[in-house]
Amino acid sequence: MSGPPECVFLLLSTTQFILGVLGNGFIVCVHGRSWLQSRRIPLSDFIVTTLALSRIILLSILFFDSVLAIFSYKVHNEGILMQITDVFWTFTNHLSIWLVTCLNALYCLRIASFSHPTFLWLKWRVSRLVAWMLLGALLLSCASTMSLIHEFKLYSILIGIDATRNMTEHFRAKSEYNVIHVLGTLWNVPPLVVSLTSCFVLILSLGRHTREMQQHGSNAGDPSTEAHERAIKVILSFLFLFLLYFVTFLIAYSSRFLPGNKMIGLIGETMAMFYPTAHTFILILGNSKLKQVFVNVMWRKPPNGTKTSFSP
Repeated sequence: MSGPPECVFLLLSTTQFILGVLGNGFIVCVHGRSWLQSRRIPLSDFIVTTLALSRIILLSILFFDSVLAIFSYKVHNEGILMQITDVFWTFTNHLSIWLVTCLNALYCLRIASFSHPTFLWLKWRVSRLVAWMLLGALLLSCASTMSLIHEFKLYSILIGIDATRNMTEHFRAKSEYNVIHVLGTLWNVPPLVVSLTSCFVLILSLGRHTREMQQHGSNAGDPSTEAHERAIKVILSFLFLFLLYFVTFLIAYSSRFLPGNKMIGLIGETMAMFYPTAHTFILILGNSKLKQVFVNVMWRKPPNGTKTSFSP
């Protein structure tokens, strides 16, 4: 660590890591306690709890990566340690993104209201559908991790070419390596499309529900409208933070190929931790059960033991 900027990045990374672990640990404790008491856990709570566990691991990897980048930037960008970190980060990153996608789809199918036969068929089988999505999320996360094998082979070839100082082969291998790495980002497209679709369907459903309420002269602030609005806010916040996360990841990655731009890499590394930390607290405040317990903990109030139903 060479100066004040690195100290600032270390402080920011440590703060985000602690807040993220505390927030996700809170989710695991609340839902874990409810599961131990009732011996059953709703599907939405199971997804959120699994997401919290995956994010604790993801934040740990990002924090380790940030500390390594601050104290030993050369080791961070080269060698077997970089590959091991990439493997664990790829799996937990894609798994957590798919878990949020499954949660968004669950919110959409449970809250949105349409009379189309296809939508009704999906709505009636929402639990089974989301369960299959969870299995698919695990398989796709494994597949995205396995795809790193070819990337690592190209990296080894690139290192060997560097030793021979063959510039023509070096640029060819480096270009192929960069293309493979960029293509790896396409794994993020399917969950992004599903989340966008879920948000779009919820917005259409909210507009349709609002028009029906106005025609009947009813109050627009009914529970269904509030559920629509909460779900849309949660999904939109995920989309915004995920796009920010994706941009910071590209910044951190591009710094490997820009000589003398260690500071750009540190900025990307630090900003990458913002998404899993911030979205965790959005989930807490957007869920009536978690929010109630969170407020009780903050104000040191004893839990009232009331049962809560599903809410985004």
